[in-house]
Amino acid sequence: MEEKKVLISPSLLAADFSRLGEEISMINRSGADWLHLDVMDGVFVPNISFGFPVLESVSKLCKKPLDVHYMVVHPELYIERTARLGAMMMNVHYEACQHLHRTIEEIHKAGMKAGVTLNPSSPVGLLEDIIVDVDMVLLMSVNPGFGGQRFIENTLQKVVRLRELISHSGSHALIEIDGGVQEETAPRLIASGAGVLVSGSYVFKSSDPLKAIETLRS
Repeated sequence: MEEKKVLISPSLLAADFSRLGEEISMINRSGADWLHLDVMDGVFVPNISFGFPVLESVSKLCKKPLDVHYMVVHPELYIERTARLGAMMMNVHYEACQHLHRTIEEIHKAGMKAGVTLNPSSPVGLLEDIIVDVDMVLLMSVNPGFGGQRFIENTLQKVVRLRELISHSGSHALIEIDGGVQEETAPRLIASGAGVLVSGSYVFKSSDPLKAIETLRS
């Protein structure tokens, strides 16, 4: 059986924003598959990151598919604008969407893939009735809002449970992990069934980011 490729999606949140153009140029040269963009509103999570002016600049420079993760209330308000950026994936939190099925439908209608994120305390069973409609599930392996946190070990069992749900439902959803992903946790996540790894500090704070990206994949 052919081994599935693990996708790497570095998180721009950990980049040096005084050198944003150089950081994106590095991503373009790297073996990264996507660029992960964390949009925070200071309401859904206790932090504010960046908004559409930055997203629009990034979209003009980045040659990698954009993996946009909304940690905001009412993410459905930003579907059309996100689509105009040329984003490949729009990821919304289960906890932030009152009408999740409708939001997923609208993301698809806008021409993007739809992802759903679960906070560490949200069980994967919440997605039982929606799993066949989503392209990806993002499991937060830290509490959302800040970079550089310690990996939550229970995430490994959560990945296994999610993989079982996907398999039993016939869904083709990818499993993405965000938080505390580095050379020690990456192989364990991959072994558990993760297919996409988001990494911020480990990549952007590394003395050799290009090598760090390849280390995660291997």
